[in-house]
Amino acid sequence: MDAGLKRELEEKVHAGERLTREDGIALYASDDLAWLGGLAHHVRTRLNGDVVHFNVNRHLNMTNVCTASCAYCSFQRKPGEKDAYTMRIEEAVKLAKAMEGDNLTELHIVNGLHPTLPWRYYPRSLRALKEALPQVSLKAFTATEIHHFETISGLSASEILDELIDAGLESLTGGGAEIFDWEVRQHIVDHRTHWEDWSRIHRLAHEKGLKTPATMLYGHIEEPRHRVDHVLRLRELQDETGGFQVFIPLRYQHDFVDMKDGKVRNTLQARTTMATGAEALKTFAVSRLLFDNVPHVKVFWVMHGLSTAQLALNHGADDMDGSVVEYKITHDADKYGTPNKLTREDLLDLIRDAGFRPVERNTRYEIIREFPGPDGSRRESPQPMRV
Repeated sequence: MDAGLKRELEEKVHAGERLTREDGIALYASDDLAWLGGLAHHVRTRLNGDVVHFNVNRHLNMTNVCTASCAYCSFQRKPGEKDAYTMRIEEAVKLAKAMEGDNLTELHIVNGLHPTLPWRYYPRSLRALKEALPQVSLKAFTATEIHHFETISGLSASEILDELIDAGLESLTGGGAEIFDWEVRQHIVDHRTHWEDWSRIHRLAHEKGLKTPATMLYGHIEEPRHRVDHVLRLRELQDETGGFQVFIPLRYQHDFVDMKDGKVRNTLQARTTMATGAEALKTFAVSRLLFDNVPHVKVFWVMHGLSTAQLALNHGADDMDGSVVEYKITHDADKYGTPNKLTREDLLDLIRDAGFRPVERNTRYEIIREFPGPDGSRRESPQPMRV
């Protein structure tokens, strides 16, 4: 990068000025990862100090039966296929109750787009789960699922959200976003929910008082300009609604598993390579620099590995997600080496080992408990990047 442009970008970041589309593309073109990380760390420190947030959550996927066959997805199954499943509501509640220990605060629910399950299954599921786990926040359904519910119910998204909120919904999930630009999206997505409907549904959720996350699936066939476009669309919507709490870059995964039925469902991997650790860190840094109106950036350690997740905390991220336990959507796709579960103590150790102070949060990013950071009196104690 030209030294003059480098200085100009530094001055804009330190002055708190909004970066442009051209700035974002220029940042991705830089091969100076330490410089990018330092700029992003300056912003995350200004917003969140030396804190790294985490929560104690569990993931629940009530069905993997799906009408869509998205090119990157190894989770979906068609009706009648081996390993296809759909839980009865009683089964889902029993499984959730088994996850309740260790002061669980959030249940994260995402499903396939089931072709025959009736709409009423979904609010009834939430109501039953909330009754069984009254202290646990229900973060459930992608905008893609809400759009699907419109189709199967004949109701509007507004009516659907009202009923789900009444049943206990506290937040949508951020999925279904992938990459919004149609140049890429037409090759990776096999459902009807694109930017217009995804943004419409999150806008409605924000109008109803819900705070939601936003995601981006990166590291497949998209280019840096598509990532910049994706973030800027979300940034513009955030200017309008203020409803996004956190941005979550999700690393695209290859299908390393020999599927039990002999199928490999990820049709992208023959022409893709997964993002390297350096590319992941660059994506976190540029996202943090562009996304000036969203308070948090989360590194989902399941999709990045523990070492890259720790490094991301020095490249703009301030949230390590949670304890998770079972994340079928990724673990059906990879043998990447990430565990199924991190305990609260594991998360505390990882955050301190990266040089930060752990803070446990709930779904609304309200602080539940603050923990001591690394022992600063010890010479070998890790410290965050200085800015």
